[in-house]
Amino acid sequence: MPERQPDDNRIAWHALSSDEALEKLESSQDGLSEEEAKSRFDQYGPNRLKQEAGRPWWRRLLEQFNNILMIILLVAAVASLGLGHTLDALAIVGVVIIIALIGFIQEGKAEQALDSIRNMLSPQAAVLRGGRRQTIDAEELVPGDVVMLESGDRVPADVRLLEAKRLRTEEATLTGESTPVDKQIDAVEEDADLGDRSAMAYASTIVVQGTAQGLVVETGTSTEIGRISEMLRGVEQLKTPLLQQLDRAGRVLAIFILGAAALTAAIGVVLHDEPISAMFMAAVGLAVAAIPEGLPAIVTITLALGVQVMARRNAIIRRLPAVETLGSISTIFSDKTGTLTRNEMTAQAIWLPEGEFRLSGIGFSPEGKLHVAPEDKESDEHGEEISLDDYPALAHFLKVGTLCNDAELAEEDKRWTIHGDPTEGALVVAAAKGGIETAELRKEHERQDSIPFESERKYMATLNDLDGKRLLVKGAPDRLLEMCHKVRGSDGDSELDQEEWEERIHDLSSRGLRVLALAEKEADDISGELQDDDAEEGLVLLGLVGLLDPPREAAIEAVKQCLEAGIRPVMVTGDHGVTAKAIAEQLGFAQTDRALTGREIENMSDEELEECILEIDVFARAAPEHKLRLVKAMQAKGGICAMTGDGVNDGPALKRADVGVAMGIQGTEAAKEAAEMVLADDNFATIVGAIEEGRKVYDNIRKTVTFILPTNGGQGLAIMLAVLAGTLLPVTPLQALWVNMVVAVTLGLALAFEKAEEDIMQRQPRDPSAALLDLFLLWRVVFVSVLLLIGVFGMFTWILLVQGGSEELARSGAVNMLVIGSAAYLINSRFLVNSTLSLHGIFGSRPVWIAIGLVVLLQLGWTYIPFMQTVFGSAALSPLHWLVILAGSIALYLIVEVEKMILRKRETSNPGQSDRHDEATTTTQ
Repeated sequence: MPERQPDDNRIAWHALSSDEALEKLESSQDGLSEEEAKSRFDQYGPNRLKQEAGRPWWRRLLEQFNNILMIILLVAAVASLGLGHTLDALAIVGVVIIIALIGFIQEGKAEQALDSIRNMLSPQAAVLRGGRRQTIDAEELVPGDVVMLESGDRVPADVRLLEAKRLRTEEATLTGESTPVDKQIDAVEEDADLGDRSAMAYASTIVVQGTAQGLVVETGTSTEIGRISEMLRGVEQLKTPLLQQLDRAGRVLAIFILGAAALTAAIGVVLHDEPISAMFMAAVGLAVAAIPEGLPAIVTITLALGVQVMARRNAIIRRLPAVETLGSISTIFSDKTGTLTRNEMTAQAIWLPEGEFRLSGIGFSPEGKLHVAPEDKESDEHGEEISLDDYPALAHFLKVGTLCNDAELAEEDKRWTIHGDPTEGALVVAAAKGGIETAELRKEHERQDSIPFESERKYMATLNDLDGKRLLVKGAPDRLLEMCHKVRGSDGDSELDQEEWEERIHDLSSRGLRVLALAEKEADDISGELQDDDAEEGLVLLGLVGLLDPPREAAIEAVKQCLEAGIRPVMVTGDHGVTAKAIAEQLGFAQTDRALTGREIENMSDEELEECILEIDVFARAAPEHKLRLVKAMQAKGGICAMTGDGVNDGPALKRADVGVAMGIQGTEAAKEAAEMVLADDNFATIVGAIEEGRKVYDNIRKTVTFILPTNGGQGLAIMLAVLAGTLLPVTPLQALWVNMVVAVTLGLALAFEKAEEDIMQRQPRDPSAALLDLFLLWRVVFVSVLLLIGVFGMFTWILLVQGGSEELARSGAVNMLVIGSAAYLINSRFLVNSTLSLHGIFGSRPVWIAIGLVVLLQLGWTYIPFMQTVFGSAALSPLHWLVILAGSIALYLIVEVEKMILRKRETSNPGQSDRHDEATTTTQ
């Protein structure tokens, strides 16, 4: 087994011939055996770079205190200790530590969730093991493996090229060179610069064109990229724009609370002649009561839960801010094939000079027949069944479609599948329905060279031995009609009637079929490697094939959901315009009167494109480069866009879009790298599900903020009012800390698990620039704070003055009124505007009632356990007290529901006042 060389004695693989490299690594063109590969894996280890070390646990714990609100509490604790209030100081520190521990544990879980999700995106590699092609995790590659590369792949290791066809790689990550580099297999000088080593493809670079076969020569940290730079980032920071907004709000809140506390203490000293130390503790109590210590941790938990739920729904979030942005999406630009449709292409019709033929059967199963189309072309009937023996031109057409093709049909687990492109697979299945066996045909008519399909050229060509040397071409019909001057029928060649064949293309497309054309020419004069010029002149058209890719049922429902949610689904496809329009109509798109083509987009100025971007939902014959212009045009009109993509050229559009969505199955590593979200199932319905989840997550965060702040506000106002009035504090600083901790740990967390409201996908998209705490939420916070203030002061005064109870008893009543009142308001908070006055509204959330049950148990312990009475200065309440607390809590709940009803009526009489209605989000309404 070859030994790995030390860094200072590295092998110059680029200077060795391919045979020398194979010999040095004791490998062959067929790759390693499974046993040898396993042995080398044990020797060399996994093919991965060392990850940047995550934050150590102690740093993550300390960072929980790097928050101005927590710092204020710690300062208050130190000051309380200095004034001899040891118990208060210890309680403040204890609560701060508990809140920090909750944040520490949950943030650790969030980081683990993001790590596990990242692992779902580990790159794959196509490798030859024992001469058999298979797909494995790139981490399993070892020196000596033979890998296959094609356009869009990320090179999985340092590779010495053995075969290369028009191979170009993008090496900016390694050399800084922005333009793609041409590759070939010949050895270069040993002292050649890294960027000039054309016989090598390096780990982390991207194949932008062509295909290749290469020998893995270095893996993991021994690769060039492993030596030069730290390619893998550590754990993604959890500071999203939302959390930054909360930080800013926290700083403003801190200034306000400190100012209010200082002013309150000053008034107590000056007006009521209270001792400075007593007023300082009152100010500490106000600050402690008003600060929502647990809010940052709860928001982080809610975001992390959202990411995990989306992953279970096949939407893998790569960057946490995308969770927030999803709720603002107003337009989804989506590919058609595989995303809106099932990606099970089926040949339905074939047009030859002799007429139309039809094929029965749907999907990849070869169980179907060939038929002569009925005279009534509008009929859905297949027509008379035929045999290929009677139709040599049709047999030749199917053979060409199978030879100019890389797909393979296989039966696996009693299910027919296609290895390769589904469009090519449809031609293989069509041939099988006629009795043509693919493997035998390809063995009999061996391929000598090929030009792979690229979106820029729109065709594929192969050089085969088929009744002599023959060039076979398959591609977009409009492109091939440009390249053909004759058409081949059973009676020989004749002049190509452009209009006649364009009508046939239109006929097939209007049925929702994707159209491909096949052509050929004699190739005896072609020698050496095939060039584009060989295929682009002198071709003879053989005919057209119409392929059906039926819409996904889930996509039809998802499109309906989008339109109801104020979201425009827009199709961007390389298909013919008529085909795209037909599929869009089947899917239920809103604006399908016109399809804008890629050429029309190219001929438009940015201003012209912006003018029509809101009126067209179908963009056909569009290349990946057009996607970037579409995104820019929509964003210029105020739209928030999601863009799907799977190829290398989709990268700029995916990066520019507000949420780039890469395909997990068909997508290239380049597309996944550029995207914020990856679809594990390549399904349009998954995007809509992720948007719904994003809306729910943001909704739940708003509910949590709106719930927690009034508890703090009610306590703070109660303490402030008591000091200003010169009366006893209804809640001590220690008791305020208890309330904050209990509410944050139990009640506050419940809303993170709240399900989406029924009308969440009937609302307009959220304005991303809108403040988290808008005027409506501020009003709700102030309104409920005042209600809690009334309840707390009312309970405190009633027990103290009317019943003649002790201060401890009055404060116990006040604290329990505050906590149970907050529990009642938690039910209100399930729906910010909608009513909860129903069995579902009140009892529809298990987490809410678990939280309420926990808080009741905690309050009973706080009220009746002697130890708790000693620490917190509480006293046992009578049944009458609890009855009054329950009545007050129910009254608070009902008052908030009445306030909601008034708001709903006001919104009904002034529609659109609370919604964002910009041009881009209301076009479909």
